[in-house]
Amino acid sequence: MLPLHKRLKVHYKNHMTILVDDTTTQIARRIRLEREVRGWSQGDLAERADVAKASISKIEREEMSPTAALLVRIAAAFDLTLAGLLIRAEGGQERVTRAVDQPLWHDPATGYRRRQLYARAEHPVELVEVTMPAGQSVTLPAASYARIRQVLWVREGHLVITEGAQRHDLAPGDCLGFGPPADTIFANESALPCTYVVALARS
Repeated sequence: MLPLHKRLKVHYKNHMTILVDDTTTQIARRIRLEREVRGWSQGDLAERADVAKASISKIEREEMSPTAALLVRIAAAFDLTLAGLLIRAEGGQERVTRAVDQPLWHDPATGYRRRQLYARAEHPVELVEVTMPAGQSVTLPAASYARIRQVLWVREGHLVITEGAQRHDLAPGDCLGFGPPADTIFANESALPCTYVVALARS
């Protein structure tokens, strides 16, 4: 069987055929499950994640593909990292993650592409590879950095990281160790894509 991120299904709505990435379905089900096991309503989750209740409803009904920033807020509300939420959605637990099976997720708002190189519930370290298209940026809230430490390594292109009021201009080969939790902007201000790897450790 193909990995979840490589399977598509067809939805029929208002006489229109819509192709839906099966990962979206799994994310929607996982968010609903995480919410329900905590005894939260959609309004409770929306308040804790600081997002609109309508967005939670649309995600759970698979009427909306969540952006990276939105998923990070939801994961943080569950006291999970983004990788933790995605791995729970995928359900993978093998210690070896083959390249062909590494979950690949696209942010519908920016085209940002996130490949989960390694993440396991029992292991404190996660590895993620991200490709940020030219001229795009993603803003992640301080809450997403609670109880984790991160180091970022730029493989190709140029990336600007703004942590609160502090700006870091990174070139190929540069590494950045993140400071205390702060609202953080990942921006590719260049005309070419940027690829970087993030190593994340849960504290």
